[in-house]
Amino acid sequence: MPNQMQDIAIIGAGMGGLAAAAALRQRGIRVQVYEQAERFLRIGAGIQMSANAMKVHRMLGLEERLRKTAFQHRARRHRNHDTGAYESEFDMSVVEQKFGAPHLMMHRGDLHAALLSLVPDEVVHLNKKLINLEQDANGVTLFFADGTRASASAVIGADGVHSVVRAQLFGAERPHYTGRIAYRSTFPSARLGGLDIGDISTKWWSPDRHIVIYYVTKQKDEVYFTTSIPAAAPDLESWSLKGDLTELREAFAAFHPEVRQVLAACPEANKWPIYDRDPQERWGIGRVYLLGDACHPMTPYMAQGAATAIEDAAILARCLEGVAHADWPLALQRYEQVRRPRASHIQSLSNLNKRNWMRVDPNAPHDSVKEKSDPDWVYGYDACTAPLQ
Repeated sequence: MPNQMQDIAIIGAGMGGLAAAAALRQRGIRVQVYEQAERFLRIGAGIQMSANAMKVHRMLGLEERLRKTAFQHRARRHRNHDTGAYESEFDMSVVEQKFGAPHLMMHRGDLHAALLSLVPDEVVHLNKKLINLEQDANGVTLFFADGTRASASAVIGADGVHSVVRAQLFGAERPHYTGRIAYRSTFPSARLGGLDIGDISTKWWSPDRHIVIYYVTKQKDEVYFTTSIPAAAPDLESWSLKGDLTELREAFAAFHPEVRQVLAACPEANKWPIYDRDPQERWGIGRVYLLGDACHPMTPYMAQGAATAIEDAAILARCLEGVAHADWPLALQRYEQVRRPRASHIQSLSNLNKRNWMRVDPNAPHDSVKEKSDPDWVYGYDACTAPLQ
């Protein structure tokens, strides 16, 4: 195991952790990534990379790779669950011109593989479940379940909503179960029996549940859906918890025939409980700070969970660039001060699950809360150039 005190240890090799590792390495900062999983799996889930996140991928050198494989939708549409009537539509064809980067839909596994390609194999350590950490003025010691330990000059906890790093810093606290679960699945679009869901992302709404459907590949040969339905809390929070297809189809039996046709074609689905937390007042202590879902977990209703984690990674790297080892605690405080207001606001908006969060008064002043829910404020942000103040 590496034992270099100048390294930054990143706990968690998800989207935020890998983006942070790549961004830090790009600036000459050594990193080691510790992931509790034994191997990486291409779990069947889609993900949206909006313009704000794509600007970071551009900085990392991934934009062209993602453009070659991802689906770029023409519009985001909301429809009534049973009649199919259009409730609202947001034209996505102007996104790149307006916000400076595309909005891409892709398979989560494809994005993860792209980020992983930026980090050398010897930097990523699998089957390393963190159980404890100790820090002093000079560094941090990490203790893993396999009996090994490692040292680092700083630690970034990118280990998700059930973050061990967060618990070590601020005490154990269970995230809030929202009372809803998401069924998710990707499968070949050839199974749809000739149904073309169009060059759009469609969110079908009923009073107490919804489903979002879109393609995740440029060739439109793979389709994805995710749902939100009320349910009692399952015993396990996992990407790999298998869902009951009969239960899923019954939950949407009153929906439009197009929705039912997609669900009838689905061969299997994963079941994911949806958790959230209230925005945190602190993201770290000393040489240990949090990133992504570890400090601002959010419901998936604005498709900004991974995007904000990737923004975190860019700001973190910029704050640490050129900073002496002794001053890293101050640089980490700066990272929190820059990121926490924006991430917390998006977190709060997402948790509301508003039907038309993009419908706002265009004449509202920029510093109003109302304006901060519009697409300009969300998608127009650039973590690569935003002021570090």
